[in-house]
Amino acid sequence: MTAEYDVIVVGARCAGSPTAMLLARRGYRVLLVDRATFPSDTLSTLIIQPPGVAALRRWGLLGAVTATGCPPLRSWTLDFGEVTLSGTPRAVDGINTAYAPRRHFLDKILIDAAAQAGAEVREHFNVDDLLVSDGRVAGIRGHGEDGRQVTERARVVIGADGRTSHVAKWVGARQYHEKPRLQYGYYTLFRDLPVDGVEFIIRPGRALGAIATNDDLTLVVFGWPIAEMRALKADPEAAFQQTVRLAPAFAERVRAATRVEPFVGGGVWNYFRTPYGPGWALVGDAGYNKDPVVPKGISDAFASAELCAAALDDFFRGRRAYDAAMADYQRVRDERGLPIYEFATQLAAMEPPPPEMRHLFAAIEGDQDAMDDFVSITAGTLSPEEFFAPANIARLMTGPASVSG
Repeated sequence: MTAEYDVIVVGARCAGSPTAMLLARRGYRVLLVDRATFPSDTLSTLIIQPPGVAALRRWGLLGAVTATGCPPLRSWTLDFGEVTLSGTPRAVDGINTAYAPRRHFLDKILIDAAAQAGAEVREHFNVDDLLVSDGRVAGIRGHGEDGRQVTERARVVIGADGRTSHVAKWVGARQYHEKPRLQYGYYTLFRDLPVDGVEFIIRPGRALGAIATNDDLTLVVFGWPIAEMRALKADPEAAFQQTVRLAPAFAERVRAATRVEPFVGGGVWNYFRTPYGPGWALVGDAGYNKDPVVPKGISDAFASAELCAAALDDFFRGRRAYDAAMADYQRVRDERGLPIYEFATQLAAMEPPPPEMRHLFAAIEGDQDAMDDFVSITAGTLSPEEFFAPANIARLMTGPASVSG
């Protein structure tokens, strides 16, 4: 069979569209499909962390994102009750600012960029199955809005279809480092709820976050441990009010604001999946996902798009064998992702901090360099491994210190 495309990308949001764009810019024949139409929303914390903002700048798309009017987010406040840590993340590629655009803006910018790069885009297209030849994925079978069945062939099919990826299921992608759902969260939007950058409030058994987005709106997210999911789902409004009361100053701001969207909820499994095999690859949440208590999903999707596109470029141009190139993609993704994955899943358990962590928080509260470093973990510009290195912890516990980010 002759491949009509070099790559077919299934899923056109924060992982799929950038992957398609980057490959199309390299001159490859790319088909990008999604069952949704754009612009459209999807459940999301919205935050593009500084590494993701740096990627948008590399791609020439940062101006389009800022032009939507989403405000820059330059500071982080992590309120643990006994202590509050506030800081500005360390810069990556000269950028320490985050943005949180509504997804109907961001995803449309990304899919349009893929089309402008030369990718063929089909919206409202459902992939029904994969085409397999001689044990290798060779294309897709699906249908568009008219219901007509079509078969398209490609050298590689990329699943960018999210946590419930059909591509991952069809190829039997192995999961590892698995952890169960740890919390269940709800999302909503408020008007007239001022926030200073990104604010997170963390209490034993409860978490709450507020992030400024487009149109002078504030995204508010809150979560309870998964063991309390049934009570939470029974009355989200009452659960929200109960959670907000744990932070009286924030509760006062909420009382003066107006909720403009319903509560929408969800909980996620934590996993890594093997992101490649014969004729297939996975990017974004399809290949790796962690609890959004550390909101890095969009930035991680951008990073996986760049890594996967570069690996496939090496293969297509004959610089490396397919398995060698894609094994490096998996290795780098995992090396970067595992430390923050472990950090996020620990936070998502919402258990009271152990004594040594409370002592650390008390030691760094008020030490601006140390607080900047700590919030840099959440912002993705400093690895937890570097911050929690024994030598660094020893310095922090004995006085003001700074870690080079």
